Amino acid sequence: MARGQRDEDGDDSGTVVTPSAEFPPLAPAELDTLRRIGHRWRPGDAGELPVDPTLGRRPGRPQPGRFGRLAPIALFRPVEPDELVATERANLPGSRPGRALTRVRRAVLGPPLSSAAVLYERMRKLVALPVLSSDLLSSVAYGPEAMLGVLLLAGSGALALSLPLAAVLVVLMVAVGVSYRQTIVAYPHGAGSYVVAGENLGAGAGLAAAAGLMIDYVLTVAVSVAAGMHAVTSALPGLVPLTVPLGVLVIAGLLAGNLRGVRTAGRLFVLPTYAFVVALGAVLVVGWLQAAGRGFRPLPPPPVPAVEGLGLLLVLRAFASGAVSMAGIEAVSNAVPAFRPPEWRNARSTLGWMVAMLVVLFVGLTALIHLTGLVPAPGETLVSRLARVTFPTGPWYALVQAATALILLFAANTAFNGFPRLLFFMARAGHAPRRFLHMGDRLAFSNGLTALAVAAAVVFVLFRGRTESLIPLYAVGVFLAFTLSQTGMVVHWRRRRGPGWRRRLAVNGVGAVLSGLVLVTAAVSKFTEGAWLVVLAVPLIVLLLQRVHRHYRTLHGALAPRPPAGPGQPAGPGEGEELPQQVRHLVVVPVARLNRASLRALAYAVSLGRPTLAVHLAPEEAEADRFREQWRAWGDHVRLETIVSPYRAVIGPLAHYLEALHDAAPELMLTVIVPEVVLRRRWHRPLHSRAEQRLRQALRPLPGVVVTSVPVHLSE
Repeated sequence: MARGQRDEDGDDSGTVVTPSAEFPPLAPAELDTLRRIGHRWRPGDAGELPVDPTLGRRPGRPQPGRFGRLAPIALFRPVEPDELVATERANLPGSRPGRALTRVRRAVLGPPLSSAAVLYERMRKLVALPVLSSDLLSSVAYGPEAMLGVLLLAGSGALALSLPLAAVLVVLMVAVGVSYRQTIVAYPHGAGSYVVAGENLGAGAGLAAAAGLMIDYVLTVAVSVAAGMHAVTSALPGLVPLTVPLGVLVIAGLLAGNLRGVRTAGRLFVLPTYAFVVALGAVLVVGWLQAAGRGFRPLPPPPVPAVEGLGLLLVLRAFASGAVSMAGIEAVSNAVPAFRPPEWRNARSTLGWMVAMLVVLFVGLTALIHLTGLVPAPGETLVSRLARVTFPTGPWYALVQAATALILLFAANTAFNGFPRLLFFMARAGHAPRRFLHMGDRLAFSNGLTALAVAAAVVFVLFRGRTESLIPLYAVGVFLAFTLSQTGMVVHWRRRRGPGWRRRLAVNGVGAVLSGLVLVTAAVSKFTEGAWLVVLAVPLIVLLLQRVHRHYRTLHGALAPRPPAGPGQPAGPGEGEELPQQVRHLVVVPVARLNRASLRALAYAVSLGRPTLAVHLAPEEAEADRFREQWRAWGDHVRLETIVSPYRAVIGPLAHYLEALHDAAPELMLTVIVPEVVLRRRWHRPLHSRAEQRLRQALRPLPGVVVTSVPVHLSE
């Protein structure tokens, strides 16, 4: 689907993300069908309204409300002759527990924001840089260590390869970074790997990229929190037994912070990122000055015996492990609509700064670790040991560790920005549940945020917060999305062939080749370490997304307005139901006993002016005879059909009887009116059979049957 082209739901893929995206416009063909249906309606079918729908009231007069008999609460305010606007008070539930829960929720998350505020819930570059780069920059705290950990398997002598591998990784970082800068320009309305791959490589490739990104975002939260907890326990070993519960608590805190909205979350997570950059910059400056004092002579690492031979496969494994330092580089291209105007220009500038900072920190940290002769060891991270060596005295080590722990814990916030937006794009195309289009009270995609937090918490608990167990799962999903995105951009430039397209194609081609190399290496070398889970999960997720899309496509076809049959043409199944004059009614009222609830239901049914049938189920003939006597005493105003159920079942025989009525006359619309007693107190519910609810559930699957209820409210 080309950019700006209308999708199958009639939505424009180039529009700004607003709450209206949950209600896509109709396609021109659907509007034409509506006009044709409207011309067939008979004048006056709707009837005159017996009440003023604008709720016209005299000013200063107390108005009845749900929260008091005569409470002067203006729940709605008129704006235009046919339009009302609900106030904030209209969102409050009617029950006391519900209002109390709402007050607590608003105290934690803040008051609701108007839909018009979506234009102001944007990030400026100084806020977007730390919010969207926290995952990318924090990965340098464990990416170099993951690379060195693989090289160490070949002994201390293999650690010298860390510098050339770091150089190749820098080339990959720059290539992918420049490629995503081009993606932002080509797709200024926000497009991650899902949109780029889907438009240029086909729907299957787009879904594969989406599956990889979904796994990436979930693992980003789990890995970041695990790495942050490792940093905390490196400084405070006594907290090791509490790693899992504390990690889950951090995920809950991140969820609460992001549910407060984009701007509020940005203010919450700005300080940790900048503090980490300053702290790690101080380590690098002091460490390099110390290395300069000894003539940049590397200190020998402690001798470590080799457990594997130094071969090409091990080098590629180390390269793939170090490549996790690039996780999060695609976040800006997903979040272009979250920037202040001009969105694409600010996003491109922010991505440029992110990549520059990543290269400086990654190269500086990797080279400094080499110069100080440090090697990975269990129980303490390399960044922690490097900070101890650099700052042996004073409070600086604690400050570095605190900043590192904060950035690692809050690095998951990048995923909280990207995952809901990815689900938004997928839901708009019908590949994900449409509930992910909905914006919450604070104009955040609350459903997507909650889904991410739950999935990440489950993964974190299953792997017990161990970073080394999670990282092997990480690279496959990340670089699958990178590879498909860059390959999609190559196809994009070949199709467009605008000015400078060959240069842009070459840049994206280099990014695609290098990303594909990391993808294949990670999938093969880390397959037995856990990458098989991702390799298996991606096609399963793709199949699930395809089933979701198939359902929505079927739903759209079933609910799309159909042109009415012309004169002399027979109406097929489902046709003609849009016209009131073509709907034939039969109202059915199940009556268990003649009490106030049943009499109200019968009165309501007859008031509709449609043919009405009462149905009574009796367990035996004697009871059926007694009920018919009561019915005649009442006056026999409605036709009664009695069904004897000798096995004392009620719901099943009634549902089958209604289905048989519908089969006998398929053109009839059966309206079943169920008497219902509404209980005020919850503890009263076990005292009643709730047969009306079970009947509603049994009748819901039947076609051509409408179920409604006439309630009778108990006073206590």
